[in-house]
Amino acid sequence: MLTLVVAILKSREVQHLSEYECKEILDYSSVYHIGARSDKKRATLDNTTNNHGYDDERGDYQVILHDHLAYRYEVIDTLGKGSFGQVLHCRDHYTGESVAIKIIRNKKRFHHQALVEIKILDSLRKWDQDEKHHVIKMTEHFYFRGHLCIAMELLSINLYELIKANSFVGFSTGLIRRFTSQMLQSLVLMRHHRIVHCDLKPENVLLRHPAKSAIKVIDFGSSCFEHEKIYTYIQSRFYRSPEVILGMNYHMAIDMWSLGCIMAELYTGFPIFPGENEQEQLSCIMEVLGVPDKDFINRSSRKRLFFDQTGAPRPVVNSKGRRRRPGSKTLQQVLRCDDELFVDFISKCLVWDPERRLKPHAALRHPFITGGKRPKITSPQLPPPSSTSKQLLSSATGGLSNRSSKNLTETPKKSLISAPTPLTARTSRVTSGNAIPTTPSNSGSLHANIGSSRSYRTSQSQSLSYHSSHSSRTMVSSSFLKL
Repeated sequence: MLTLVVAILKSREVQHLSEYECKEILDYSSVYHIGARSDKKRATLDNTTNNHGYDDERGDYQVILHDHLAYRYEVIDTLGKGSFGQVLHCRDHYTGESVAIKIIRNKKRFHHQALVEIKILDSLRKWDQDEKHHVIKMTEHFYFRGHLCIAMELLSINLYELIKANSFVGFSTGLIRRFTSQMLQSLVLMRHHRIVHCDLKPENVLLRHPAKSAIKVIDFGSSCFEHEKIYTYIQSRFYRSPEVILGMNYHMAIDMWSLGCIMAELYTGFPIFPGENEQEQLSCIMEVLGVPDKDFINRSSRKRLFFDQTGAPRPVVNSKGRRRRPGSKTLQQVLRCDDELFVDFISKCLVWDPERRLKPHAALRHPFITGGKRPKITSPQLPPPSSTSKQLLSSATGGLSNRSSKNLTETPKKSLISAPTPLTARTSRVTSGNAIPTTPSNSGSLHANIGSSRSYRTSQSQSLSYHSSHSSRTMVSSSFLKL
């Protein structure tokens, strides 16, 4: 392929390359796309400011539509931005597939966490080769102009966008069962290999295809191995477990807490614990679960922020002047649900003591999930690999690491999205059977958790993760919602 590179430099195509690219392209043995039709930056070798002009002041790569990434991927669209960097919809000119590429900011702290994410994604890919555990599949990773890039399969909208498209009216327990059983399979795999996701929420669970109920868990940007914890301030607030709020030691049980919160939101259409800040977040939890016992409180390194010397909760008044009273509501009252098995399942996820919280394997055997049938539990593959970040990235240094055809995954494209159709919600809560939901917009909020049309989302802080679907300007088919 080097002959092709030389041929490009000697042909009229060279006019489409900047001075910087004419030298850069020599480092690539394979060239599939040069971005000839893009309005690319004319970077020069002698100007090193902001990475030769390719980065902004934040260290984010300045994306040009239809330009190339590593002379292989064509940038189609920006799907979202966050504190970590940005996520792009790209076309792989080597395979013809559409992919999502996460471009990490050119800063050391984000690069380090991205290495951890790649290590986890690469391990998950090896452990789940038949894709039965519903975790997003990384296709490859590479460096481009100083930025670490992670290429992943392109998926459809996320569960928050699905709720929004359904006018914040909850879904049937039958559909929630389908989603939950798949999330549990991903948690079974993670638990087996001691991985803590650390940011489970509706935005990080995506439909594989808009016409089907198959999902995948995404965004391992905040994840860690249980014995290699990096952060103490983790999880998006509405889905944050009590032990994290209280500054206690945490482990994989925090993901089961988040799962319970997600299930409640899928049913009601709104977060079950919508705290405006950490103090009110704990108040929301205590409003339903009551005050935790003193032994639990005493294990907290932050107990003085939330409790007085007697162990009584400190008074919290939110922006609307509301003060929540511990134990004043039952879970059934909050959910407004008569399905005892559904309520029981969530109650076993939302337990103060993480040691007593429902575990993924046991959850798959719960009557709500099985519906009286024998549970189908996919056993994780053994043994786990012992790869290191250095080994994982060795194939990416100096250019692209080619990916074999067996690593290609289903990558639904925007063109496959079906026409708008009414979504089917729970019968008792449908306000208009003929209403066609509006499509959630992609402008500004995707993958970055930087806001939405609902005010309760705007109060959540940004994290290192990307928080939304890979193709948000889409409508979903309602066919899979009909049980």
